Amino acid sequence: MSGSFITFEGIEGCGKSTQIEHLAKRLAKLEKNVVQLREPGSTAIGEAIRETVKHPPGDDPISPDTELLLMNASRAQLVQQVIRPALANNCVVLCDRFYDSSLAYQGYGRGLDLAKVQRAIDLAVGETKPDVTLLLEIPLEVSGDRVARRQSETGESNDQFDRSGDRFFKRVLDGFHALAKAEPQRYRIINANQSPDAVSDEIWGTLKDLFKNHGKRNEPQGTP
Repeated sequence: MSGSFITFEGIEGCGKSTQIEHLAKRLAKLEKNVVQLREPGSTAIGEAIRETVKHPPGDDPISPDTELLLMNASRAQLVQQVIRPALANNCVVLCDRFYDSSLAYQGYGRGLDLAKVQRAIDLAVGETKPDVTLLLEIPLEVSGDRVARRQSETGESNDQFDRSGDRFFKRVLDGFHALAKAEPQRYRIINANQSPDAVSDEIWGTLKDLFKNHGKRNEPQGTP
């Protein structure tokens, strides 16, 4: 593979989708071929899974194990159908969440065994691993305020994750910090508690050197 694979992570309301749009516009000016994705989703199968996970049918919540498997089913489809072909075609792939979210949400957040979560991830992604992961960091109270404002503006309802509570999201945030500490060469921690333009500039400052070598990507060895 010769493209670049950049993932965006963080808790709800951190601005991932906004910053993906900002970065895509910068890269388009450099005449890069950009593919914008989201998880779960970005394939027909993935979008159906997204709706099921976020708004389960019936009155019973999805169990943590089922949530884990559905997320990685969507991920496997996305990797095989979209991500690998795009990287092979020298595209820049920008993905709103990837496997770190399973470790943070289903592992640290839901309390599933991390080794079990990793086994599901390995099956879904094989050797496909991000070049850079941007962790957009905001305080929990800012996350809650932004989600409430978004719901008020759009009329969207709480999904299964929104209803999980502050303690859950504190565990998720702690999980992201642990993941970033374990892989400092891949992670970039971004202060997302500032204006969108300021966040965009900070992101670009961490990435611009990557695109000096775009097209010279080496496939990582081994399974993440």
